[in-house]
Amino acid sequence: MEPKASCPAAAPLLERQFHVLVGVTGSVAALKVPLLVSRLLDVPGTCVIRAWDLRKPLLFCPAMNTAMWEHPITSQQVGQLKAFGYVEIPCVAKKLVCGDQGLGAMAEVDTIVDKVMEVLSRHAGLQQN
Repeated sequence: MEPKASCPAAAPLLERQFHVLVGVTGSVAALKVPLLVSRLLDVPGTCVIRAWDLRKPLLFCPAMNTAMWEHPITSQQVGQLKAFGYVEIPCVAKKLVCGDQGLGAMAEVDTIVDKVMEVLSRHAGLQQN
């Protein structure tokens, strides 16, 4: 008897036919972006991304404080995620909870919803062709 898989991506194929929007906030994003890029995805909650069907869209919303966002490695890591084919919903500039003023805040909900709708309609159009 096989042990039950701890990763949601190990669910039967019929249960995995969905689209997911991945968005993380605060320092969690600063920690998970490098994990996604380096493929050290044994952290709970990230195995879904490693097992993601790359024919389906995956959107990510980076969010972190301004100093983290401006660090050169962040642009490299975001670039790598985009190279995988993932769609970035860019962060925005505003006063952050930590008191910083600048880039790093997660995009507004309306922006995220609009981008999800755009990507999903484009994806549905591609599947029909």
